Amino acid sequence: MFNLLNKKVTEHQTEALIVGLFEENKEGQSEYQQLNDSLNGQLDDLVKSGDISNQFGKISKVHTLGSIPAKRLYLIGLGKRSELTVGSFRKKIGPLFKQLSKDGINNASLALDSLIAINEEQRLNYIEAIGEAIAIAPHQLETYHTDREEAPVYLTNLDMISEEESGVAQAADTGYALGNGTNIARHLVNLPANLLTARDLAAFAENIATKHHFDIEILDKEAIEELGMGALLAVNQGSHEPPRFIVMKYQGKDQWESPVAFVGKGITFDTGGYSIKPKDGIVGMKMDMGGAASVIGAMDAIGHIKPNENVMALIPATDNMISGHAFKPDDVIVSMSGKTIEIRNTDAEGRLAMADAVTYAKQNGAAKIVDIATLTGGVVVALGDQVTGAMTNDDQWYEEIQTASEQVDEPIWQLPYLDVYKKQVATSHIADINNSPGRKAHAILAGAFVGAFAEDTPWVHLDIAGTAMAEAEHDLGPKGPTGVMARTLAKTIINAK
Repeated sequence: MFNLLNKKVTEHQTEALIVGLFEENKEGQSEYQQLNDSLNGQLDDLVKSGDISNQFGKISKVHTLGSIPAKRLYLIGLGKRSELTVGSFRKKIGPLFKQLSKDGINNASLALDSLIAINEEQRLNYIEAIGEAIAIAPHQLETYHTDREEAPVYLTNLDMISEEESGVAQAADTGYALGNGTNIARHLVNLPANLLTARDLAAFAENIATKHHFDIEILDKEAIEELGMGALLAVNQGSHEPPRFIVMKYQGKDQWESPVAFVGKGITFDTGGYSIKPKDGIVGMKMDMGGAASVIGAMDAIGHIKPNENVMALIPATDNMISGHAFKPDDVIVSMSGKTIEIRNTDAEGRLAMADAVTYAKQNGAAKIVDIATLTGGVVVALGDQVTGAMTNDDQWYEEIQTASEQVDEPIWQLPYLDVYKKQVATSHIADINNSPGRKAHAILAGAFVGAFAEDTPWVHLDIAGTAMAEAEHDLGPKGPTGVMARTLAKTIINAK
């Protein structure tokens, strides 16, 4: 995918040569100056006429008409060098790769030193961001139109022209792996529920495991019953589709010990059960396995990058349907942990499935746990669709995940995890714990329910109900599933020492 070349930009043959243009004087930007000289000052003329802009995010396309080996120049305005950040750079280079896709270009070249701010510490982070943007920005979701257009064109090769070689290709590869993991998550969330049952999700995970030589175990309903996963089984009671519990293991250390556990909510469709969703609220509930999708995407990225950490991915997978066998409000069930649970709301089903998965993580030696779920509408009310809600019982573990989220520009915000909320979850006249104490602070209470099963194990909860879907096309992707947190999860493991 990425080839590193040390040569003059004016001598390189390519369909498309990408060049960055800062607002500082053009004479100090050697790549631009070399190209301008080879084109007899025509770039300067185009800048003066406004056909080329150095304003942040502006893209200008120039045909060279045989004056140099590069057929076209794509110049992207980067604004003031001192104001450029990795996050803003990633977002604004995304539309450039979208444009290349629209123009049908699958092989391009990049004058790397013209795009990167003079900051040695951050240089590789910018290059990693390029790899991410190439993967995620032009990505298009599959549809089922019978008159669909031809398949989109994506970059399959990028020559990076630079005098500095240290770590460049590896950083670009890492970014591309993170982006590709995000696209896998997007693909899974986009699938209709009739094409992605619990069994289908397990088969997909098995394919990822086979590709990367992970250990994987797919537990069927009988095995789930033997483990005593009463909470997951309760959610599945109303369905004709049997549940699956997916266990995927990546071993990055010499010994399998103290793994980090990713727990992803895998509700392949959520009717709400007998606490049924309204007609408007039920549409789109194929996305309720967004947490599972992000976990699988993160594991794919980890499989490519191969960090030195042990990771255990756990996905409780089922749909939540209505039938004569379905669980009901007022039922009391027994979770894998042995805790009894009063069911007050069958639409608070995700936390039930997650509870058994978190217990499984603890019983199988997880040193740290992070759960990710499209858990509550309350988090959308609180934080909107740009920021993921988070809770934790361990500040240091939270900081590791927050750092990773900042590096890949997937912001999270910590919600309070106080005793008053823990007590509300534990309030039941008939059982140890209840699954829905009420509407007030219900995003927090849902997280606190899951936290009750994490107990003292370092734990972070990520509620992506707001951030899992984009209402419109954006700089780094299409309308629809975002694959949010796949990059954050993988980056957390990459950062681990």
